Amino acid sequence: MAIARAGEGVQSVERALNILEVLARVGEAGVTEIAAELDVHKSTAFRLVSTLEGHDLVEQTGDRGKYRLGVGMLRLAGATTARLDLVQEARPICRQLAADTGETVNLAVLSENSALYVDQVAGSSSLQSHNWVGQHIPLHATSNGKVLLSELDGAQLDAALATLPAYTERTITRKSRLRSELSRVRERGYAEAVDELERGLTAVAAPIRNAHGDVIASMSVSGPTFRLADERVAEAVEQLLRAAGEVSFRLGWGRRS
Repeated sequence: MAIARAGEGVQSVERALNILEVLARVGEAGVTEIAAELDVHKSTAFRLVSTLEGHDLVEQTGDRGKYRLGVGMLRLAGATTARLDLVQEARPICRQLAADTGETVNLAVLSENSALYVDQVAGSSSLQSHNWVGQHIPLHATSNGKVLLSELDGAQLDAALATLPAYTERTITRKSRLRSELSRVRERGYAEAVDELERGLTAVAAPIRNAHGDVIASMSVSGPTFRLADERVAEAVEQLLRAAGEVSFRLGWGRRS
């Protein structure tokens, strides 16, 4: 019975996607036309359209009974476009930063209660660096995560700090200590994580802002702790801040440094 219900759920998702494709192709359509396109009963088509309407993915036109793609589709498309724009604008700068530092450069965005890595460039010193692109990583144990956390408001931050698991003995697991760390991130303009996610891994990260000044991403330089001693970290931070500032400038924020 459970397998049958799961199969019905997948079929409903597929039919709902087909409705979106139909409306994208024809512009507007009534339930009768949609039912004919999908070869389903009119009541089934109406139920699916109603569900999509509830999520603003379709909306009724002035002509009652006709539907078209809704504003929810624009939000989804806008989020995808913004992410693609970010990666496109940041890529040449990430490459230059990786060349200058010799270390791995990553780009991350907030994704619910984790950081999602959207791009990575390996430096000349990297030895088969792990590819983080597409992976979700904890916010509290990484430099990128701390940058993304540092700009959250009270409710968002509380939700993100619901659990703070330890990954090494240096992972920050006390909320009060992490909040203090985030205050330092805001003051300094960058975050640091030494052996907090993995033993032997050091990373520094800086915020990337959009035209409104909102932090929309984080850029990091990471490498082995034995290579990134204090002097190297200080140098990497300077280069990182310039690079993150340049990406922010390209996205409409402030002036070129």
